[in-house]
Amino acid sequence: MKDFLSKKFINQLNTWGEQRTPFFFIIDFEGEKPQAWELNQLPSFIHFHFPDLSNKKEEINSLPFPIILKKHPETFSTFLPKFNHVKKHLDYGDSFLTNLSIQTPIEINTTLSALYPSVKAPYKLVWEDEFLVFSPESFVQIENSVIKTFPMKGTIDANIENAALKILSDKKELAEHVTIVDLLRNDLSQVAKDVTVKRFRYIEKIKSIDKELLQVSSEISGEILPAFQNQFGSILNVLLPAGSVSGAPKNKTCEVIQQAEQMKRNYYTGVAGYFDGTTLDSCVLIRFIEKVKNQYFYRSGAGITTQSKSEAEFKELIDKIYVPVV
Repeated sequence: MKDFLSKKFINQLNTWGEQRTPFFFIIDFEGEKPQAWELNQLPSFIHFHFPDLSNKKEEINSLPFPIILKKHPETFSTFLPKFNHVKKHLDYGDSFLTNLSIQTPIEINTTLSALYPSVKAPYKLVWEDEFLVFSPESFVQIENSVIKTFPMKGTIDANIENAALKILSDKKELAEHVTIVDLLRNDLSQVAKDVTVKRFRYIEKIKSIDKELLQVSSEISGEILPAFQNQFGSILNVLLPAGSVSGAPKNKTCEVIQQAEQMKRNYYTGVAGYFDGTTLDSCVLIRFIEKVKNQYFYRSGAGITTQSKSEAEFKELIDKIYVPVV
């Protein structure tokens, strides 16, 4: 099977892992532009703040003016052919779950670099004024030979009456989540033993400037196999692209995604992370604003199954366009 990442990149991360050299990495969804730096040589145009490490000492500060975010989403009639293409392949059995994303033009009354200190999220990263990520989703964590992953699948407006009960009892959402948990459990089993689901479908609340959302996650863990000890490049090569933002089975589903979306995702839905010499932590690059020329775009995605309804999925994609400012 062809490697997802280049041999050079895999070998570099493996070497740093063996030498216990701290590093930071970022990998695009297609695996074509992976980059990594020793942690003390991270370029000044990249700022990140993860739960246990930041490369810039800072407080989370509110901007001196309210954030104004205007969405200009595509029409439902434009979205529908993409949805139907995905649905067709799901009905054929080519895929069991496909993550479909859209790129929405937005207007925002600040720059991404200025917005970065004001957003609140477990994982956030800004690459100058090119893109900003405020991700709620961990990808993998590795410590003391234990690897964990936390697939996030299922979103609902927290203001809906009995929102938590509704999303946990929704058969479509359950099927989608089970598929991703099964996929990532199988992924981890390629690099670890004794893989188990530690927590299944727990809820986290996310606040934005205009609403609260509930997200459903699970926790899967295992013990890294001897052949993969400190081989971080090899581990990422096996596990990517992230299952929660691609689908199952991965290879065919990624083909369907490319056909439906008709554009590269680049760093959107890729992963970023660091190794501090002892622990590796990483996140999925979702909740993503990018600047293309002089236009800002927000990238959002939704998991599509055979049970999906086009109107509901379209609404979820638009609902995910938010900025969690303090």
